[in-house]
Amino acid sequence: MSALDSVLVQCPYCWETLEISVDPSVADQEYVEDCQVCCQPIVVHVVLDESLTPTVDVRAENE
Repeated sequence: MSALDSVLVQCPYCWETLEISVDPSVADQEYVEDCQVCCQPIVVHVVLDESLTPTVDVRAENE
């Protein structure tokens, strides 16, 4: 089992910088995670490249 990677993202609601954990064992994933500051739902989309480097996009759930 792979360890989780930490990635910094910016909340699309309150603009705070958040540290989220990314599972490197899944190459393309999308899930909803609540902001740790304002509790709004954030859609997180993660894509891993060939070297398992994550590219993370976040957006408001209602977009």
